[in-house]
This record gives sequence, C-alpha cells and structure tokens, in this order.
Amino acid sequence: MSREFSLYLDAVRFLAALMVVVYHMNMRWLSRDILPLSDHGHAAVMVFFVLSGYVISSIHAGRENTPAEYWASRLARFYSLALPVVLLTPLVDLAGAAIDPGLYEGMTTTGLAPVRIASSLLWLNEVWNVSIMCFSNTPYWSLCYEMWYYILFAVCVFTTGRKRALLLVAGALVIGPKILLLAPVWAMGVALHRWQWLGRIAPQQGAWLFAASLLAFALFQHYRLTDLGSGWLRSLVGPEQHHQLTFSRFALTDYLLGLIVAANFAGARAIAPVFGPVLLPLQKPIRWLAGYTFSLYLMHQPLLLFYGVLIDGDPAGSLYVTEVFGAVLVTVWLAGSVTERRRHLLRAWLLARLQDGRTLPWRPRSAR
Repeated sequence: MSREFSLYLDAVRFLAALMVVVYHMNMRWLSRDILPLSDHGHAAVMVFFVLSGYVISSIHAGRENTPAEYWASRLARFYSLALPVVLLTPLVDLAGAAIDPGLYEGMTTTGLAPVRIASSLLWLNEVWNVSIMCFSNTPYWSLCYEMWYYILFAVCVFTTGRKRALLLVAGALVIGPKILLLAPVWAMGVALHRWQWLGRIAPQQGAWLFAASLLAFALFQHYRLTDLGSGWLRSLVGPEQHHQLTFSRFALTDYLLGLIVAANFAGARAIAPVFGPVLLPLQKPIRWLAGYTFSLYLMHQPLLLFYGVLIDGDPAGSLYVTEVFGAVLVTVWLAGSVTERRRHLLRAWLLARLQDGRTLPWRPRSAR
C-alpha cells in the first residue's frame, strides 16, 4: 500500500467517523436547524465496513499472518476501548438522567445491565433476532458485526478443508442472518485487496472510476436509496421480520453502496500519487486524527447526551451545539490517549500468551 493511498484511507476513516457524529448530533433539542451533512450516518458505517475488510486483508498479508499475531491485534484494539466504554456508559447515562430524565427517555435503557455488558463484550448484541442496546451507545452495533467478520475471516485464512467448512457453518449458526446479510459489504474490502486485476487499473481508468464513484455516491444519497432499499426489503419479508433485522434492514441497497465505496478505493489507489501534494504535507495531522477514529466513533453518543444535559444551552443558536461538540472532542482525546493510543501494551501482553498458538482453536498452516 502506497503512503499516499494509506493517507487517503486514514482521511476517509476520520471523515466517516465525523459523519456518524454529526448524524447523531442532528437532534432538535441540540440544534433547531438541521445540521449540514447530517444524513450520511448509515452510509458512513458502510464505508467503515469496506475499509475494515480491506485493511484486515492487507495487514494479514503483510504482518499479521499467524493466528497469535492476528488475534493479539484484533482483541487489543477491541478491548482496549470497548471494555472501559461498556463499563462506564451506564454510569454516564445514570449521571445524565439524574440531571434531565426527560431527555434520556427513549435514548437509553439501564435494565438488565449485566446482560447488556456481557453481550456487548462477547459480541452477541445482534445475533439472530436479538438486538440488545449497549445502554445509550447505539453505534456499538457495528462493532459486534465487525468482530464476527474478523472471526469468519480468520477461519477462512487460518484453516482449510473440512475444519474450515465446519467452523464457518458453526459461526453462521451462532450469529444468524442479520450479521450475515451485511457480510458481503465487508467482504468487498477483502476482494478489493486480494483481486490482483483490481490493483492493475491504469491511472486514467482509475481517475474515471474515482470520479464516477463520487457522482454515484452523491446520487445515491440525493435519492435516498437507503430508505428505498429498506422499503423493498420490507415488502419482501414482511413488517415483523423487517423490524427484527434492525440495522440490516437496508441490506439491499447497502450492497450497491458497498460497490460504490469499493470503486472509490480502487480508483483512489490507481491515482494515489496525484494526492501526494495535498496529503503528504498533512501526514502528521491526518495520522493523528485517524488514531482517534475508533474512540470518536465508539464514545460520542453517550457523551453527546451527557454534555447536552450538563451544558443545557439554547438550541436556537449555534453556541450550544458547538460547546457540546467541543466537549465531546476533548473527552475523546483524553480518553483515547490512555486507551486506543496505548493498545500496543495490551497487544504485547496478549501476543506473549498466544505466541505458541496452543491456546487458539487453530494453528497456522505452517505449524501442521
């Protein structure tokens, strides 16, 4: 992966996280005016899925090519932030609800807290027809999806033959149709990395592909195809099953959106040197911002609610929403500095215990 393309992906990663934050900030108690770019929340998550598939496939091919290295990195990234977030979110919600219980009504739930905590940390929030809220942290659903994609990917690359087939079937039986419905979107990122002919696109073709993907995304959002796709699926499966699909109910058009995102990445990779004069001078700030993307995505929703009631400003102006947004960013920076930024320590600890592979359910092929 070229440095220019890597910087492009980092910039996209941060902007996608920002779009999710703006989407959740678009609440009339926080701002009476509709916030700009506030309708890209779900699309941004699909960007994350394609990007995640590409990055995981890339780092596996490069450096994390044993189960121990792979899982040390995946678990360190997950638990370095998810553990404190899952444990602290109910406390933050309780503190905010004590100030303004009316605002929190319908935005969070504290019932069955041990079940919510356990399911969140075991990635079981969205299996089959279950949809367990991680308290007020609505965006947590996508993390549970991604962790199961990590597992299925690991089965595919670290096992063969009958064992691979049995483990894939077992995984599918555990997670059910909802998570599997969006697996092709994540797999598009893997295909983008692994299909060699996609990496041989000429710069001129890449430029056309890049421009076409931007236009396609603009049209997709303008005509609200996500909502149309949800309506089509509802007519196919019925209202009750459609409701139970929760975040997978947009799957039909998410496939199209995933193809648009993959096309954008393929085009950007082909013309990556063109981005050099813009991205290379900004390398340090882009890398720095990208380093807090996971923290921003996973922490912002509970913090928006909490700072919203704590500051208690006037939604008629821009000061209130700016203050809340600023407080969220400062908190994410402080928390991310001692969690996500230090996950290498947890990774080293995990790697030391997984290095020989005996504690894993499979071993690398070279060890057989």
